Amino acid sequence: MPFDEMAIRSSTADLGAEGSDRLRFETLLADLIARFVNIPADAVDQEIAAAQRAICACLGLEHSSFWQVSPDDPTLAELTHLHRDQALPPMPPLVAQETFPWARAKTFAKEIVCVPDIAALPPEAARDQAMWQQLGIASVLVLPLAVGGGPLLGALSFEAARASRPWPKALQDRLLLLAQVFAGALDRKRADQKLRESEARLTLAAESANAGLWTLDPHTGQIWATSKALELYGWSPGEALDVARFFARVHPDDRDHVRQVIEQAMRSGHDVSVDYRILHPTGTRWIAARGRRQPGRAGEPDRLMGISSDITDAKCIEQELAALRERLQAESAYLQDEIVRGQFEEMVGQSPALQAVFQRIAQVAPTDTPVLIQGETGTGKELVARAIHRLSRRKDRVLVKVDCAALPASLIESELFGREKGAYTGALTKQMGRFEVAHGSTLFLDEIGELPLELQAKLLRVVQDGQFERLGSPKTFRVDVRLIAATNRDLGQRMQEGAFRQDLYYRLNVFPITVPPLRDRPEDVPLLTWAFVRELERKMGKRITTIPQQTMEALQRHVWPGNVRELRNLVEQALIVTSGSQLTVRIPGRPGGPATAALSSLKGVEHRHILAVLEQTGGRIKGPGGAAERLGMKPSTVYSTMQRLGISLRRRKDDIST
Repeated sequence: MPFDEMAIRSSTADLGAEGSDRLRFETLLADLIARFVNIPADAVDQEIAAAQRAICACLGLEHSSFWQVSPDDPTLAELTHLHRDQALPPMPPLVAQETFPWARAKTFAKEIVCVPDIAALPPEAARDQAMWQQLGIASVLVLPLAVGGGPLLGALSFEAARASRPWPKALQDRLLLLAQVFAGALDRKRADQKLRESEARLTLAAESANAGLWTLDPHTGQIWATSKALELYGWSPGEALDVARFFARVHPDDRDHVRQVIEQAMRSGHDVSVDYRILHPTGTRWIAARGRRQPGRAGEPDRLMGISSDITDAKCIEQELAALRERLQAESAYLQDEIVRGQFEEMVGQSPALQAVFQRIAQVAPTDTPVLIQGETGTGKELVARAIHRLSRRKDRVLVKVDCAALPASLIESELFGREKGAYTGALTKQMGRFEVAHGSTLFLDEIGELPLELQAKLLRVVQDGQFERLGSPKTFRVDVRLIAATNRDLGQRMQEGAFRQDLYYRLNVFPITVPPLRDRPEDVPLLTWAFVRELERKMGKRITTIPQQTMEALQRHVWPGNVRELRNLVEQALIVTSGSQLTVRIPGRPGGPATAALSSLKGVEHRHILAVLEQTGGRIKGPGGAAERLGMKPSTVYSTMQRLGISLRRRKDDIST
């Protein structure tokens, strides 16, 4: 019950008073602390208000405020309890951060605010002083509320209105002790509220989960179950349940496993779980059960208590996902190939040699490692560089290209590194070099083998340190550039000739990529041919539907010294002279001599030889006079070799259709 204020009212001004007044205050304080020891959560607010009135009455104070920090926003404080003498003016609405900013800052720092006389406040407390004067307050003591080193829970203040008064250290300590008791009670109240909210949410969740509770006495075998559990297992309300009836419901294939789990739970005392099937009257169902051994009351045996839920729908989905996973795994290799082809859409082909290039591109693209692309003229080195840039983190910036073979030696330096106005005769304006343009992006140096020796040292410095100077300027520039170089020259031989710096070569050749010549991937010729046909026919207003089989085979047998570029030119020439829907290609004469033969790989020779034999036999493989007999091979070996080389197994003399 609240305190008897009349019994404790006193004119005691401070704890320094002697005799009965001091004894009365100490007795009051002890009584208050005792009341808050085991106070119920729903009585905290009532007792705090009563304690404020009692302290003010005992110490002759006219005002006491109790502020609480919001649990949702720790920067806000709300006035929740107020004791104010009726003789004082009415209280206006108060907001701590607006009306008492100086005192609020100190309280949030967990400092005691002691103001014996508000007239003596420092200038920074002017706003607080004006509000206290408006409220008729002459002296203030504000105590922070916190439990141990925990967060601030609020503040408790006591104010005198009639006159200023001192707040002795002994009194502050006593009132601070009371504030800490208030803080503990407030903390317990909040914890109790959270617990009740948690219990309410848990109850709602259990009901929403469609789960049933049960208890098993392993000594008697008796089972208690809620109505929901009875429904899950297909039992009737009021039906006597025991272990035997339970296992009669469990699927025969799962009974041993369920029995082992129950025995494990009783031995260990830990949480156990098991999924099993039951023979429900409506059909086979899946049940998920969780349980733990619970100690019985004095003299009673332990029991197994748990919860069960129907997971039949989830199991069906799980089985469907397992089937889908198996199907996806079977298609994994195909999907990976499709992804690779999609990433390198400008580079047409699916030969093993080109796939190896795709793999190298994918490996190096995410890094900033320098790349050296090597290959014969016309193999598509620039396409490789573009693919690397497109898959890199620099893809949002433009790829900058410099053809080192297309510029005279006198202009390459200014093209790469820039120049200042007047750097040399004719330099009428300042020019930014390609390295500056490519800052944050990728610079592609094509035909790097043609770079003059005197510029290679300057290029080496950029590769090593990212630094260079413009022509005519002593200022050093720093850039972030990813470098890709390409060449059709043998840089090893160029180093031996003294035309290429060895240190630069090893700086550029960190990750080499060699683009295979077209003669080493004849299986890509049909794909490339049709790709060029589709690209060029739109420009020429024509439509090609067929290419003669003999023409395609002749294209595959050709050595292609000009590689892909030569094939494209040949298709363009054929489209110009073709008037119908069938493409007629005039294959150029094959260069003869040992030099040409040396350019052919063993695979290319094998591919052309088999095509020639198939042409002689009219595409027939088996039987007398067939390709297998002429090649001295088994028909099965011929078929597997054709498949390996990318030669169509369906040989026809008519045309190849689109």
